[in-house]
Amino acid sequence: MKPLRRFLDNIKPSFEKGGKLEKFYPAFNAIETFLYVPGDTTLPGSVHVRDAIDLKRTMILVLLAMMPCLFFGMWNAGYQHYLSIGVAGTTLFDNLLFGATKVVPIVIVSYVAGLSVEFLFAIIRKHQVNEGYLVTGSLIPLVMPVDVPLWMVAVATIFAVVIGKEVFGGTGMNILNPALTARAFLFFAYPTKMSGDEVWINTSLAKGQQLVDGFSGATPLGNAAAGFADKIPDFSDSFFGFIPGSIGETSTLACLIGAAILLYTGIGSWRIMLSVFIGGFLMALIFNLIGANTLMQIDPAHQLVLGGFAFGAVFMATDPVTAAQTNKGKFIYGFLIGLLAIMIRVFNPAYPEGMMMAILFMNVMAPLIDHYVIEANIKRRMKRKKISNE
Repeated sequence: MKPLRRFLDNIKPSFEKGGKLEKFYPAFNAIETFLYVPGDTTLPGSVHVRDAIDLKRTMILVLLAMMPCLFFGMWNAGYQHYLSIGVAGTTLFDNLLFGATKVVPIVIVSYVAGLSVEFLFAIIRKHQVNEGYLVTGSLIPLVMPVDVPLWMVAVATIFAVVIGKEVFGGTGMNILNPALTARAFLFFAYPTKMSGDEVWINTSLAKGQQLVDGFSGATPLGNAAAGFADKIPDFSDSFFGFIPGSIGETSTLACLIGAAILLYTGIGSWRIMLSVFIGGFLMALIFNLIGANTLMQIDPAHQLVLGGFAFGAVFMATDPVTAAQTNKGKFIYGFLIGLLAIMIRVFNPAYPEGMMMAILFMNVMAPLIDHYVIEANIKRRMKRKKISNE
C-alpha cells in the first residue's frame, strides 16, 4: 500500500488550492479518504465526542451487512433461470456465475451513474463528496428485478440522486430514502417492469433452449393477488428465498443475518426493526381472521417472509436520515410501516408489494411523529413542574 500512498501524495498538490486541477479536489478527496483514514484532527483543548468509527466506516459496515443479500441474490438469479428452462443439477458455482453476469452490471451502472452525479454536484458546490452513496449504490440494485434494463437503472439512479437527495442539500438532508425513490420512479414510469405481475426471472435463452411447460415468472405476491393460492411457495422456500423477486429481497434469512450485523455494531435501530415486524404481524393477523381473499388468507408469519418486507424492515426503514429520531417515535414509525405495508399489499392487488409505498409515506411523516413526541414530552415535564411548584 506504500506505493499507492506515495502516488496519492505526489499528485495531491495538483488538486489542492492553486493547483491546475483545483476544481476536481472533491473527487480526489473522496477517493483518498475512502482508501485511507482522513488525517484531520480536532483542535487541542477542544471538547469533542470522539469515536473510532467515522461515516465512511459506518457505510462500509452497512455494505458488509448487505453482502449476504447480494450474494444470495446472485445465486437465486441463476437458480431461478435454470429452473425456468428445466435444467437440473446445476452447481452453486453455475448459479453464482450466471447470477453475477446479470447482477454485477446493474451494480456497476448504479455506482457509475450515481457517483457521477455526486461528483458533479460536489465540484459545482465546492464541497466534499458525501459518503452516503456507498450504501445507496448497492441498495438500488438489490431492490430491482434481475431482468431490469440497464438504462432504466441509470435513469432511475440519476433521478434518485438529483431529485431525492441533492435538491434537499445532499446526504443527511433528504426526506426520502434515495434507493426507494429510484424504485418508485421506475414503478410509476415503467410499471410493467416493477408491478410484480411481469416475469421477474431472467429468461434470456441460449440457442435451442425454451421455457418449461407451465412456467410462470410472476412473484409469489403477484400470484396471490391473482388468486392462485396453489402457486404461493411454502414458508420454508419463502424464508430461505428460493422464490422469484427483487435481487436482494427474496431471502429473509439473509436479511436477518444483515440485521444481526447492524444490531451488533449498533448501526441499525432495533426499535424500528422490531416494531415493523410487530405492526406487519398484527395487520396480517387481522386480515387473516377476515379471510376475504387469497392475500388475506396467508398466515401472518408467512406474510412477513414474502416480498421485500424483511429487506425493507432491516435496510430501508432503519435509514437514520429519513427515519424518526426519537426513541418513542421510532416505535410508532416502524409499527405504522409494518401495518401500512400489509394493508397496501392486501387492498392493492395491482401492486401487492406495499413495503416501498409504506416506507416512503412514513419518511414524510417521520418529522411530524418526532414533533408530537417531543411536544408530549414537554407538556409532561411542564405539568410535573407545575405540580412541584404548587
